Amino acid sequence: MNVALDREPKPANGTRQEFAPWKDPSQRPLVRFEGVTKRFGEVTAVDGLSLGIYEREFFALLGPSGCGKTTLMRMLAGFEEPTDGRVLLADQDLAGVPPYRRPVNMMFQSYALFPHMNVWDNIAFGLKQDRLPRNEIADRVADVLKLVKLTGFERRKPDALSGGQRQRVALARSLTKRPKVLLLDEPLAALDKKLREETQFELMELQSSLGMTFMMVTHDQEEAMAVADRIAVMNHGQIVQMGTPTEIYEQPATRYVADFIGDVNLIEAKVTARDEKSVVLQSGGVAAPLRASSDVDVAVGADVALALRPEKVKITVRKPADAAENFTRGTVVGIAYLGDFSLFQVRLESGEIFKAARPNVTRFTEQPITWDDRVFLSWSPEAGVVLTK
Repeated sequence: MNVALDREPKPANGTRQEFAPWKDPSQRPLVRFEGVTKRFGEVTAVDGLSLGIYEREFFALLGPSGCGKTTLMRMLAGFEEPTDGRVLLADQDLAGVPPYRRPVNMMFQSYALFPHMNVWDNIAFGLKQDRLPRNEIADRVADVLKLVKLTGFERRKPDALSGGQRQRVALARSLTKRPKVLLLDEPLAALDKKLREETQFELMELQSSLGMTFMMVTHDQEEAMAVADRIAVMNHGQIVQMGTPTEIYEQPATRYVADFIGDVNLIEAKVTARDEKSVVLQSGGVAAPLRASSDVDVAVGADVALALRPEKVKITVRKPADAAENFTRGTVVGIAYLGDFSLFQVRLESGEIFKAARPNVTRFTEQPITWDDRVFLSWSPEAGVVLTK
């Protein structure tokens, strides 16, 4: 049940839109959770969840602490058994199969390296436990050291390595047994921001070149968006939305998803009119009428929310000449200069805080818009997403 490391790779994540087996009805998921529930006493950690993960997919479980994502992963690894439902891998029901007999490997957040062993022995540990021939162990360790760019570090102990190097040792140890699925539990949480970003790209490249299935648990939205082919956003033991990073970010299904993924302005409003292509809204927080391009099935008079990402909001000191709808006015009460863009907080006349982002396309740090300026915020009908729940 092992998977060789020389399989044909899937397209790199830069072209991952070409990799979409979930859209092909003839494709069967490699991993299936079927109506899985997990209870700890009176606490339900996972609640009737069904999910399919495909071969060669980089899949991310995303959600806040306590949402059930790690429990779900641990059930696949065999460290927990479902209270109800089934977990299947390659059509095999894993009920009763102990962790060491499952073709999966788990890389823990703490890395769990043996401090008294050097890099080579840490990586080879699982292979020795499986009593593989010495020559095969040596070949496998050499292969993964090359993959994770640690050749030459074989004799170092963990305390002589940087955080990023320890992370690579843990990754290499997980890969040597050639699992069908590699499970990553908050794998980059201990790294600083810059190293974390660099390692994200290395993980994507490694997963793509190996053609292996990765399942990652994280609470970091940017991390999930960067590495995953698909993301499942979890809350209270259930999946509230699943899709590609673009789908999750640009087309959130609920207020919870819109608010959890990145920055967003949520305008509570009422539907006043609609046609086949757009919805007209009225909000107590924004005086001007609002129009959103949307084919959502919602009746006139219904209460909805309009989700607007800050980067889709234009901020100006003058009222846009053609603004009859989709604009509001307020006072700048905060500015965050973030290098590639600046984030403005604007207090509307209703008292609500609205966010607008603007790219910094020149080297000059002077802001033509500054604190206490009166400004106009405007956006196109295509910028907002109408949410009914």
